[in-house]
Amino acid sequence: MCGIFVYLNFLTPRNREEIIKILINGLKRLEYRGYDSAGIAVDGDTVEKGQLEMLLVKRRGKVRYLEEELEKQVQNGLDYSQMFDTHIGIAHTRWATHGEPSWLNTHPQRSDAEHGFVVIHNGIITNYKDLRAFLEGAFALAFKSKYYPNEVVVTRRGSPLVIGVKSKTKLATDRFPILFGKGHSADHRGGGSFYPSSLGALEDDESTLAPVGESGEVEYFFASDASAIIEHTNQVIYLEDDDVAAVQNGKLNIHRIKRNFDDPKESTVREIITLKMEIQQIMKGNYSSFMQKEIFEQPESVMNTMRGRVNFEKNQVVLGGIKDYMSEIRRCRRLLFIACGTSYHSAIATRQLLEELTELPVMVDLASDFLDRKTPVFRDDVCFFISQSGETADTLMSLRYCKQRGALIVGITNTVGSTICRESHCGIHINAGPEIGVASTKAYTSQFISLVMFGLMMCEDRISMQNRRIEIIQGLKKLPEQIKHVLGTDNEIHALAEELYQQKSLLVMGRGYNYATCLEGALKIKELTYMHSEGILAGELKHGPLALVDKAMPVLMIVTRDPVYPKCMNALQQVKARHVSS
Repeated sequence: MCGIFVYLNFLTPRNREEIIKILINGLKRLEYRGYDSAGIAVDGDTVEKGQLEMLLVKRRGKVRYLEEELEKQVQNGLDYSQMFDTHIGIAHTRWATHGEPSWLNTHPQRSDAEHGFVVIHNGIITNYKDLRAFLEGAFALAFKSKYYPNEVVVTRRGSPLVIGVKSKTKLATDRFPILFGKGHSADHRGGGSFYPSSLGALEDDESTLAPVGESGEVEYFFASDASAIIEHTNQVIYLEDDDVAAVQNGKLNIHRIKRNFDDPKESTVREIITLKMEIQQIMKGNYSSFMQKEIFEQPESVMNTMRGRVNFEKNQVVLGGIKDYMSEIRRCRRLLFIACGTSYHSAIATRQLLEELTELPVMVDLASDFLDRKTPVFRDDVCFFISQSGETADTLMSLRYCKQRGALIVGITNTVGSTICRESHCGIHINAGPEIGVASTKAYTSQFISLVMFGLMMCEDRISMQNRRIEIIQGLKKLPEQIKHVLGTDNEIHALAEELYQQKSLLVMGRGYNYATCLEGALKIKELTYMHSEGILAGELKHGPLALVDKAMPVLMIVTRDPVYPKCMNALQQVKARHVSS
């Protein structure tokens, strides 16, 4: 991951200090997406050949080090008070994948020593060695040039990019057509511009609202995540793959090279969405990190996932996003759950219960492996794609692979308007609230509950399942209080973590319903501590992992009173026999 943030103020006076502060704060909101290096590009003070030079400031490390570098620039004479009626600034925070963290690899990248063009990039251009031949891969890009002052061009494929719009006057439209390449117009008018209605009606576009007022002031914000925009505006547009958005003279146009006439469902418009997220939701408050905050939000987030969907008095479950498709889902031959990382673990965690409740074959696949195998998919399959952001590249490519083969597509996301949300036939919004921490926590529990609710809907008309359904529904009712009880042991867990952190490695072991918890726990340990950790199925202990167990290897076993409890205790005895304290 990397984070992109772009700010354009058109006829909206801002001094350089204000512009840089907006850019830096935007990066701080996105720092969970990248923390190896950061940089910005804004207009400079000097004029050469009639063009305002570009100021490029980059620094390895976190965003706060970039702030320190900017303070040095001020001490060396950078004028923070210089005013700009119109200005475009771009900023980036990087998570190194190709090329080590360094000044050279830090974005923005420049075209030449004179900074004629600069670009910020999110994603992986897989054929970067053959870039001149053809550009492909997953990316989001934003360009700034001293040759085209006050203009910006952005595009995306596979990586998220959202546009925020802020205006003092009413916007010209909340739904506007796309500009296609020659011979591919969206309609006979060929419209596509979008800007505050005060700038005048869109020429030849009958759908444009009447002008309001005389001011043409408008501000645009481009970001990898809406959390960086919400403090400025709640009016956003989600770009789709291969969209190219450009701002010129305060007007935003969205272009596509060609239109796919073979796809009758292809959207030829982009809509403005009003976000319901509030700035308070993305602030850390008194917590040490966003992750800690989100862990402690789980009693509320799991309740929000169930709110309006589970009637605990009548033992009923209704998921509005998929209820119209339930008859088709019940007729399917099998259920496929495809995801990456934590989202994959949520499917593993619920697989056993879903097999019990649906009495259907349930496949769970990692999206990357699913694509590598070119897995056979049939028209009577139902494929679930789980992603917190709704933008996970491998998961999205798997979705399109299955959709092309005629399967019913169900999206399970935490982000309204995301690509997976838009490209699914139906879906479940998990309602966990904004998740800023890079190591997912509350989204995992909400994904888990969403899948359980789906299973409960699948068996609602089976008499033989009613007692089991009631047991599960009443268990969900107790869940928020049970989570609060676990969170009350925070100090004890912190002490245990400090002890285990002194080790070089940690095995997390369990089986049955707890196996997914082992996988997810080991993933969190790796993400947060850079310490080696493995989630091990206790039933496989004798088939290799036991060789790792000795006095120097700590083992964390997850054992609950369930049908596999005796088997877990047997595994515990094997571990103890090798003189390990667990």
